[in-house]
Amino acid sequence: MKQQTLKYPTRLTGIGLHSGCTVTLNILPAAASSGIVFRRVDLPDKPLIPALYDKVYDTRNCTAISNNQGAVVSTIEHLMGAFYVAGIDNAIVEIDNQEVPIMDGSGKIFYDALTHAELEAQDVERRILRVAKPVDFTDDKGNHISLQPTDTEGLSVHFDIDFPSEVVGHQIFDDTISAPLFEHEIAPSRTFCEKYQVDYLRSLGLIKGGSLDNAVVLDGNTILNPEGFRVENECVKHKVLDAIGDLYTSGYRIQGRLEAAKTGHYHNNMLLHKLFADSTQYELL
Repeated sequence: MKQQTLKYPTRLTGIGLHSGCTVTLNILPAAASSGIVFRRVDLPDKPLIPALYDKVYDTRNCTAISNNQGAVVSTIEHLMGAFYVAGIDNAIVEIDNQEVPIMDGSGKIFYDALTHAELEAQDVERRILRVAKPVDFTDDKGNHISLQPTDTEGLSVHFDIDFPSEVVGHQIFDDTISAPLFEHEIAPSRTFCEKYQVDYLRSLGLIKGGSLDNAVVLDGNTILNPEGFRVENECVKHKVLDAIGDLYTSGYRIQGRLEAAKTGHYHNNMLLHKLFADSTQYELL
């Protein structure tokens, strides 16, 4: 299959989760094999920041990337997940703030915009990474993530979460990522957090743009959002959305099986570092 980019620019505007400022994205066509690259148009010289795993500098609460000059873009994971499933290999994302807008807390608005955009095939084969050997990472708390070889095409995911709140509890996702599944179940799944976490972050001057319009907020065993959950097992499906976006910072479409238990952005990034540390663990197709 050939690589793809957008045929025409696509524009999106929303609120930054932490700054509370209005942020505008202009998603532009890009040359073949250039990947996904952010451009900070609000900074002098409009620096470029490739959306690659070795440019990730912070994984607390989101995935943030930085270039060698210190220019930063944070909260890229939902947009990256939408790029992956929409089949966009190359794009320049012009952004006028340091964080991608949170939109409704999910990947739905990004995915809808990208799937309604006209795409253009490029005269270069799509870059696929096939996992050849098991790769795994375990943190000091025993939380585990791995990539396993598989004979099936595409990316399959097994994700396991377990939270004290009864409205979340133990949730499992196990399926192969497809466009229909992503559109109806994964992309609409919103970020979630406990009310005490919101109170703490606000005390630090963060999440100025956070609200019940862009997150599921839990207070013990109560969902503060009047509409409740959007989809069944929304919390684990949002973790899958994050993982898809984070894995796309590999720069490739991964053919393999992701197995994760109680993990997040940090683990996704460490897994990619371990993957690329040994070239016998993967094959580029």
